Amino acid sequence: MDIFLVVLAGLMVLVGIAGSVLPVLPGLPVSWAGLLLLKFTERSGDEISWQSIIWTGVIVVVVTILDSVLPVWGTKRRGGGKKVVIGASVGLLLGFFLGIPGLIFGPFVGALVGALMEGHRLGQSTHLAFGAFIGFVAGIVLKLVCGGVIAWIFVAALI
Repeated sequence: MDIFLVVLAGLMVLVGIAGSVLPVLPGLPVSWAGLLLLKFTERSGDEISWQSIIWTGVIVVVVTILDSVLPVWGTKRRGGGKKVVIGASVGLLLGFFLGIPGLIFGPFVGALVGALMEGHRLGQSTHLAFGAFIGFVAGIVLKLVCGGVIAWIFVAALI
């Protein structure tokens, strides 16, 4: 049973890290739940401290909030409105079906379309879309770093 829980916890960590980039998968909270599950196994429970569980949980909450705020902040900082943010979100979802290039450029194209729908000229729309794009990329980088820390703690507990 312990092996099953360790494998399940490992899958949860991996799905959570993948969810940091792929919008259809759950993200960091699932990785953290996998780490928490590992804490309750006989094999690795003593290797992970409660302090590590609590701190990673706090970091996951902060990063999850920042991931929602950064694209809006990047857009607002450059003068964009709600349609730019919605466009970037739709672009990310649609970009998922186009693979890695879609995930990279989808938010930018979506924000560009949103800015054009707001009535901005092409130059200003590009400027606004770049702000949304930088916000999305910053959120993804934060999630990947946090997921990497969780994975590192997970692997260290098994070794």
